[in-house]
Amino acid sequence: MKLLIVEDERELADNMQAYLSRGNVICEMAYDFSEAHEKLVAFDYDIVLLDLMLPDGNGLDVLRLLKELRPESGVLIISAKNALDDKVAGLELGADDYLTKPFHLPELNARLNAIYRRRKFRGRKVVEEGNIRVNTDTHEVFVADQLITLTLKEYELLLFFITNKNRVLTKQIIAEHLWGDNVDFMDSFDFVYQHIKNLRKKIVTIENQEYIKTIYGLGYKFSA
Repeated sequence: MKLLIVEDERELADNMQAYLSRGNVICEMAYDFSEAHEKLVAFDYDIVLLDLMLPDGNGLDVLRLLKELRPESGVLIISAKNALDDKVAGLELGADDYLTKPFHLPELNARLNAIYRRRKFRGRKVVEEGNIRVNTDTHEVFVADQLITLTLKEYELLLFFITNKNRVLTKQIIAEHLWGDNVDFMDSFDFVYQHIKNLRKKIVTIENQEYIKTIYGLGYKFSA
């Protein structure tokens, strides 16, 4: 899961990032409207955590921009304001949920997972493609009913392929999803090939079927 946290309270933002990053989550930060605008134009996110009160703008304007650029992204509004009007306005603009500060981080995590399942898997906890089965709660992956062991990046890569099945993904798109802003400091995306190679090998060892196909000159495509 790739998240953008738009929050001007740096201590809260850092606490959310530290907590959520312990799982299979990539968290990027934006501390004001300008940073949020820049990142939303440049990158895709599965979910945006959005504070309504920003020092240089209104969080609802960020939400409008997101729904214009990336309507498929989920949105969880986090705000100290408990006014009904703000909640209704956010939901009407396309937000998935609303969480009032202060909140407990486990509840935040649970709501994010619920939004992710609704957005990506229509609420399902278990996703199946061909003979591959992924439990998004336990992070277990089965191939032909055999449990396989994946690294965190391999698991995220497989889930990214499944949610984008039959779509050609370039190395850059894959790298941005798995490593976020850090790709700006990388000289090449050759490491993407190595992760794909390792994932393919673990699947083919059990089932002799090529789920991840190379589209020469373009990238890779998952097809069951």
